[in-house]
Amino acid sequence: MSVSKQELINELAKELKPLLKKPEWADFVKTGVHKERPPADSDWWYARGASVLLKVDKLGPIGVSKLRTKYGGRKNMGAAPEKFFKGSGSIVRKLLQQLETVGLLKQEKRGKYKGRVLTPKAHSLIAQLSKKLEKIRPKPEKPKPAPKEHAKEYPKEHPNKEQTPKEHAKEELKEAKAKEKQEKPEEVTEAKIEAKKEKENVKVQAKSKEEKAD
Repeated sequence: MSVSKQELINELAKELKPLLKKPEWADFVKTGVHKERPPADSDWWYARGASVLLKVDKLGPIGVSKLRTKYGGRKNMGAAPEKFFKGSGSIVRKLLQQLETVGLLKQEKRGKYKGRVLTPKAHSLIAQLSKKLEKIRPKPEKPKPAPKEHAKEYPKEHPNKEQTPKEHAKEELKEAKAKEKQEKPEEVTEAKIEAKKEKENVKVQAKSKEEKAD
């Protein structure tokens, strides 16, 4: 059940309000000896009826004694240690009787267990309210996907288009260095040739001067 239990109890209490009869003493009675005050909500009788219906759905077949334990609690004993007390048996008993009268509960025996269980009418009512609450509940917004980065377009002459930008940049550096190495030897040879020519010119001029001196 994706709907929270409290939401379902509140919605179920609205459906039970015209079906259940609230006793006159319900506004003044405590729900158990462990409580210090009566309930503050004036419609607590219908909310407790909805809660009892869901308890029977989960734990049935179940009787008054076990349900009293479910609605019990610890009582403040002052200086003495706290003590657990069961909830009111009269409240649970009357609610079970009213729910059985309107056709939401029935008595049944399953093996060694005997008590109240839900009728098909109660099962369908709970299922309908659960679906209704699921439709009303706002759906969580899906996180928007992050914008995709546009892939860098490589030149058509590049052999591998699937390379990453870093790999492509490394290859470009390698190609540039290789070109520099190829160009440098050519520049060196041209410089050597020019130096040789100058030396030869110097030698030729020296020889011509010697011949003139002779």
